[in-house]
Amino acid sequence: MKLAKNHMKSSLAAALFALTFAVANALVPVQAESPYPERAMSWIVPLAAGGPTDALTRNIASRMSQKLGVPIVIENVTGAGGTIGAARAATSPGDGYHFLVGHMGFMAAAPSLYKTLRYDPVSDFQAVFRFPDMPVVLLVSANSPFRTMEELIAYAKEHPGRLNFGTSGVGSMSHLAAELFASELQLEIATVPYRGNAPAVADLAAGRVDAVFDLSNTALTHVRNGLVKALAVASRSPMEQFVGVPTVAQTIPDFEAVAWFGVFAPKDTPQAYLEILEDAYLEVMQDAEFSAMLFDTGLQLLAQEDYKGSRLQQLTIDDAKRWATVIARANLEPR
Repeated sequence: MKLAKNHMKSSLAAALFALTFAVANALVPVQAESPYPERAMSWIVPLAAGGPTDALTRNIASRMSQKLGVPIVIENVTGAGGTIGAARAATSPGDGYHFLVGHMGFMAAAPSLYKTLRYDPVSDFQAVFRFPDMPVVLLVSANSPFRTMEELIAYAKEHPGRLNFGTSGVGSMSHLAAELFASELQLEIATVPYRGNAPAVADLAAGRVDAVFDLSNTALTHVRNGLVKALAVASRSPMEQFVGVPTVAQTIPDFEAVAWFGVFAPKDTPQAYLEILEDAYLEVMQDAEFSAMLFDTGLQLLAQEDYKGSRLQQLTIDDAKRWATVIARANLEPR
């Protein structure tokens, strides 16, 4: 009997101790995780300050800074077609405060254009979100004898090697689009490299080159100024900003040449941080006034799903394969 009573006392004491411990634990304040973000971020832009990519980036970064409540510092690290800045970003700490503004040139085409890269666009980075696109537009001089893309193609077929395209350099979007165009139609063309698309378009307007594939936002300005005329857009569907201008795909099925951009993070950046940034960006892009402003500058707006990091990550993989084929067909030797 005494043993039973002692056992009951022991059980009761243990239960009371457990209850006291639980209550005590419940009263201890939970340590909240540090808020994110809590300090300035750095975005590396591997292209020149003042260019179309830099301007778009600063516009988006300004809205993101307001949304997140922290400064976003843009750092232009140029050279070697953007690969120097990308390589630097790849070695940045994955702490949620260091990012790369990626471009299809050094994130998709570069592996086929350079013998060695100090980064891997897929394994060294995680895509966070995608900017609106800049499809290229086929331009000719305002005084050009070519009134349609079909007339330009007919001339190229009748005069192999005579049709020349101004480009912003070997491996640039304007160059790759011209090579894709020639490859799909089995045309022999000449390409004339310039130090950027601005001098190429200037020579186009002066009649020194026959055609240029220019980014939609800068092309729209030139078309509105009457310096050049647009024969076709290289997006999958017509662009409302270029009224009455057909797509290249209406003549060359499935033709698409789009300069895409987006924010990438070093590979070990916490996923929770990336989700916070993606959500903030999607809210920014839901702002009708901001989207209308981007549209008016000649950008192609996307569906909300297409702005997401997962879509951009897959696009990076797919476009690397696509442009590798174009580069091989054009016999472009890796640098």
